[in-house]
This record gives sequence, C-alpha cells and structure tokens, in this order.
Amino acid sequence: MKMRLMRHVAPAVLMLFATPVLAQTAGGALTYQQPPAPIADILDARPTPGASVSPDQKTLVLYDRSNLPTIAELAEPMLRLAGYRINPRNNGPANSRISWVTGLSFQSVEGGAARPVALPEGSRFTGATWSPDGKSVAFLMDRPAGLALWVADVQTATAREIFGARVNAATGAGLSWLPDSSGLLIRAVPEGRGAAPDATAAPTGPTVSETGGGRAAAVRTYQDLLKSPGDEALFAHYFTSQLMIVPLAGAAREVGGGTGVVLNASVSPDGRYLLQTRVKRPYSYVVPAGLFPGSVEVTDWEGRVVHSVADLPLRDNIPPPFDAVETGPRQAQWRADTPSTLVWVEAQDGGDPRTQAAVRDRVLMLDAPFNGSPTTLIDLPERYAGVTWGRSDVAVVNTQWFNTRHETRSVVDPSHPGTGRVIVDRNYQDRYGDPGSIATEANAAGRQVIQFTPDGLRVFVEGDGATRDGEYPFLATLDLATGQTERIWQSASGEYENVVGLLDEDGRRLVTVRESRTEPANLRVRDLDGDVTPLTNFPDPAPQLAGVTQQLITYTRDDGVQLSGTLYLPAGYDKDRDGPLPLLMWAYPAEFTDAAVAGQVVDTANRFTRPGGSSHLFLLTQGYAILDNPSMPIVGADGAEPNDTYIEQLSASAKAAVDAVVGMGVAERGRIAVGGHSYGAFMTANLLAHTDLFATGIARSGAYNRTLTPFGFQAEQRTYWQAPETYNEMSPFSFADKINEPILLIHGEADDNQGTFPIQSERFYAALKGNGATVRYVVLPLEAHGYRARESVGHTLWEMTRWLDQTIKNPPASAAGSN
Repeated sequence: MKMRLMRHVAPAVLMLFATPVLAQTAGGALTYQQPPAPIADILDARPTPGASVSPDQKTLVLYDRSNLPTIAELAEPMLRLAGYRINPRNNGPANSRISWVTGLSFQSVEGGAARPVALPEGSRFTGATWSPDGKSVAFLMDRPAGLALWVADVQTATAREIFGARVNAATGAGLSWLPDSSGLLIRAVPEGRGAAPDATAAPTGPTVSETGGGRAAAVRTYQDLLKSPGDEALFAHYFTSQLMIVPLAGAAREVGGGTGVVLNASVSPDGRYLLQTRVKRPYSYVVPAGLFPGSVEVTDWEGRVVHSVADLPLRDNIPPPFDAVETGPRQAQWRADTPSTLVWVEAQDGGDPRTQAAVRDRVLMLDAPFNGSPTTLIDLPERYAGVTWGRSDVAVVNTQWFNTRHETRSVVDPSHPGTGRVIVDRNYQDRYGDPGSIATEANAAGRQVIQFTPDGLRVFVEGDGATRDGEYPFLATLDLATGQTERIWQSASGEYENVVGLLDEDGRRLVTVRESRTEPANLRVRDLDGDVTPLTNFPDPAPQLAGVTQQLITYTRDDGVQLSGTLYLPAGYDKDRDGPLPLLMWAYPAEFTDAAVAGQVVDTANRFTRPGGSSHLFLLTQGYAILDNPSMPIVGADGAEPNDTYIEQLSASAKAAVDAVVGMGVAERGRIAVGGHSYGAFMTANLLAHTDLFATGIARSGAYNRTLTPFGFQAEQRTYWQAPETYNEMSPFSFADKINEPILLIHGEADDNQGTFPIQSERFYAALKGNGATVRYVVLPLEAHGYRARESVGHTLWEMTRWLDQTIKNPPASAAGSN
C-alpha cells in the first residue's frame, strides 16, 4: 500500500448554479480566502491561557496555548492506522488531533505574580500533567525526531529534559507519574527500532475478508481502519513500545516483559504492580485497535505475570444496541483508595441489553497478591457507568440505561460488599433535577477519591444548578445516610462561577472560575467567610463583539412541547429603527424519552460568549441575527422510538422557531437560513427537503444517506434491516429531488467521525446536481470532522458569509420573498 502524504494547499470547490448571481467557474479550485473584517483579526488574536490547579491546591499553572495551526502543519505526513491518526515524524498524535502548548508559568493560589518557566525558543509541547505531590509538571516536548520527556519544577520555575526524543505517544500521552512522584512510567520507542517498513511495494495478492454463517458481527462505521498487510506492518512498527521508568534523578530503566503493542499501562497506588493491556495478532480490518485480540494482565516490574485478568478475543460481534458490551472482564482498573486492589466488571446478560436479566453487570474486586477468589462488590440492574472510591467503607457506583435515559448512584461498603443503597434515581437528561457530582480530591498516590466533610458523615457535591433562569453552579454536602443535600454556596445572580477546588477541609475556601455576560472567565480564590482574591485577569479575546446582545426566547411547539433558543443580535441593532434582519438558525437535534425533560429551558444570560474556530456566531459581525441552538427535541415517550416521527417533530420545532423570530419582528420570512454541523447538517438537509421554511441552508460535515450507516447512528439503535422505513424517511438523500432552496455543503477531506465519511457529501452533491438543485460543495483538504487549520477556518467563514450575503442578505430578485 502506498503511504499517502497529503499536501493539498487549496480547497476544492464543486458548484452548480441555477441563478446568475451565484455564477462562478464550476469545479474550480480556489486559493484560501480570508473572511471579512473583523473576523480575521479575532481568529488571529492571542488565545486565552489555559489553567490547572495542582493536586495539593497550592499552585496554579498557566499554559500559553498556540493559535490555530497552519495548513502546512496539517500537511505533515499522517498515518491512519487501526482507528488512530499519528504523525510518523514524532510517533505522536497527528497535528489534526493535537493542540500544542507553547509556554507555562506558575502562580501561588495565595496570590502574587506568575513566574514564567524558561523554555527553548520555538518550543511546543503536549500532555502536561501534575505530579501527585504538586511539585512538578511533566510534558512531552516536540523535537524534529520525536517527543522528549521534560519536567518543570514548581519551586524554581525551571524545566529540563529527563528522557530524549523516544517517547511513544501513538495511543495518547504516553506518560504517567509514579505514585510517589519520584519519576514517570513512559512508553518508549524501542531502542534501535530502525526505519519504518516500506508499505509502497506492489501488492502480492488481493485483500480477502470472509465470514462463516451463523455468527452475527454487526459493526459501526469506524474510520481509519487497517486495510492491507502494509498497514499491519506500519501499525506494528509505530505502536510497539517498551515500558520504561524515568526517575527525576538517575538513569531510565526498562520494565521487564519486553516490547509490545501496549494500549494501556497503569501503576497500582502502592507502586508494586502494573496493569497492562496489550494487543495481539491477528489484527482486524473491521474494528479499531481497542477491539483487537489482546491480554489484560497484572505484572511486576520484572515483567512477570502475577495475575491474568482477561485473554481478549477479537470483539467484532458486540450487538448494535448502545447498552451492549463485550462479554468477559472489562474496564479493569486499580481501586483508588487501597494499595493494590484490582477492580473489573463482567456482564451477566451476555452483553446484550435485549436479553432479559435481573442483573446486567457485576462489579468484582481482587486484592493483591491476586491468588484468592474475586469478591462481588455489587450486582447492578443496569449498565455499570463508573465508580468513585472514598475509603474502606464508602464508594459510590453509577449505572445508566440508554433506552430509558435512567441512572442510579448507589453507596456501597467495600468492606462488606454485595449490596448498595440507591441515593440517586433519575432521568440523566433532566437538567433541573441534577443533584450534582461528588467532589473528589487527589490522595497521596495522586488518585482521585471522594472528598468528605471533617466528620466523615457527608461528602461534598458540585453541581451545575440548572434552572429556568440559567445555570448557577453550587457547592453542597450530601448526607450518606439519608441522601439529602444541603447547599453551602451558589453562584450569584447574573454570574456563572464554578468550583475548581476546595482549599480547606470545611469547604469554606474555594478556587473558582467566574464569568458574566460582559466579563471573561477568570480564576479567583473565594473565602465564604471573607474576601475574594483574583488570581488571573484574562482580557476579552474579542472585544469587537462586546456590543452584541443575547436573549433567551421561549416558544411552544404545536404538540405543546416547550422550546427555546438564544437570540443574538448585532452590536448597535435597533429593531424599531433597523427592522428585520437576515437571520441564521444554527441547531443540533437531540432525542428524549420524556417531553417534560425535552422542554426544559435554561437561560444563558450569565455566560460570557465569544466565538472561536469556525463558529457561526462570527456572522454577528456581518449584520446577521443568529438564533443559536433552538430546541429540536425528538421525543419518544412511553417506549416509542423517537426517530419514527423524526421528520414531523423536526419540522414542527423549526416552524415554531421561525414563527417566534418573525413574531418578534427581528426576522422576516424569505430571509431566514438554517445551518448546522454534523448531525446539525443532517437536520439542515432534512428541513430543506421537507419544509419551505428557509431560504437556504449551510450543511457542514454531515451524513445524508442512512443506508451507509446501517448498524445505527446518533441515538438510533436499530439496524437498517430492523427499521428500513425510518432509515429511508430520515435520509435527505432520498429526497434530493425535493430540495429547491440553495444549499452550501462543506466537508473535511479527512473526516474521522463515525458515519460522516466524505462520500456522504460527495454523493449528496451528485444527487442534488442530478436533480437540478442550486448547490456549492466545498472540500477542505487535510481537515477532519472539525476544522483546525487557520486557512481552513478562515475560508469556511468566508464561504458562509459569502453564501448568506448572496441568498438572504442581498438575494437575487427572483429569490427574494419566495419562501
């Protein structure tokens, strides 16, 4: 197989025009275009730094973030192997999947100036992580030949390299701290690995896939799979690593056990054992690496297998429903609050939610030295969704069940396992009824454990505090005996202030991040019995948008479902003076099982909103009104399948939104556009096909033919063969001949999202073209599902602005008022 080195430099544009005002050379390639002012200036502004508080809550690290990468950076060689995208130059994630950091500084949470850490000129790094003791930050520095391990010291504000450019980060960060903070466990490129195999040789035969009868193996539309023996050789080359210990002082040493394709490796809290997941041959061409055959084992530092958790088969036959899981042990992990206790989950229903079973999952524990029988922590009636460890007698286990959107949280006593007491029982989509999440803190080994009140009878809880008037985050305590909560503090009216961490055991001193409609997010220390101390003073990254107004609007669908959206109006707009504006409605549908939950309204008036990337909100600078995220709920109550009435509910929601903005006088029929990204693009095409509510549409990175995603999509669990009518009715490709409004299609050439292969837009364009539609199809070279390169982002915004200018701001006379 020939290794593809993608180096396009301009977006490809395919066009068919039905009106002279849109005429341009069909099929032509453009150079990248810049969006109108002030959009380009905002895109090029320095990004707001990132921030993280140390595990000991004493130090703040501020990260200087790089701006949008250039198209030349995205054009670096990229390999797509077994569900991963990697950069063969540095054996790390591809540039399309990484956001580089260019600098860091330390600041005390007690105040004072930030202390910059000196780094070589032109440095960029990734994977920054605190040591458990809060005294150091480790990160991977990009070098011409690979990724090197560096450590920054908090006390001296200096950084140094402690391992050369051999870190293997193909599957992720590639590093983790030892529990005692003395060094790090890394995955290293094997010494003397040599050159990559030549995958460009002529094939020696065909690639053959075969299956015998009787074994169903339904798989989703995974991207970037292995496709040939050449791919297999490249995967083995770049993903094989050697586990190594790199101390802060002293020489690095290899961990026993030899090299292998190590997907995960974690050290037990007492530092005695390693839990490893390794991939074995034969590799698969139908699923990503995480579902390849493999082994999950506990080893010592010499590589000796102490306990075999699971011998994993190829898992290409997991049933399609969303609550389906593999059989056998899964989600193996270390218990966070004990020295070396192994925890894992096993399905009791064959992994198939369609099988009736009183117990779905069993959570098991096994203490070192792992020669006894496992203990059942708890049997669960729904799917395991995580555990938060506290102490010997307290842990909280979560469950979820997709079909009903139901969740539970149960207190269990690990010292007397077997049963639990439910303290939360709710619809997890219910924002109003969300009790919050249990707060955690790092223990001495750097593991997150429950944060108890000093008397040990209650735990701290942090929540979003969603109400009709907005989200107002809170800090509360939860009584473990009764399940009752008591709020300690809540964000003030008109502000959005969220807890980052607790600085004392009583929860009276907090690190928070606060914003308001007019003030950007900044960190502070809040003393509930005293003053507030600012920690950062980040400026408005886009002051050009300071005059934009936003308003939550509410309206009702014909079937009584309550709907809402956020209406943004350009700076200086006066309805009485200026009249209706051209308006873009940008949305993303969601499925619900409860109409009351679907109709929950949460204001955003206390949030600081500034666009970034290819956000549609940039169009506010060009005189457009934006109805952002108008509700598009698809409700399947009382066991009904939501998507069986998708078109009807979608159309009704869109009609209610259009009626609302027209009734307010801020928009007028014939000058309203609809748009969306991904599932929002799918929505856009459907609305143009089935309604005459909109004058035009913008559909980015969508899927339009559901027969190409036959084993489920979005929240649809049924296969095409179980619900062919629904799949066909929901596919705008089937109704391309009904789309009589202009539509702009944009798609990343290297889309990596399940189901949104670029062929979706390619064939939809062909269908529209073949039926005489007005359509422009823009392919962004090198881009994935979300667009990263500065040139691509700028060009996307140029395309969107130009399209709307020609269709709803200054439409041709024949089109004006036609909808």
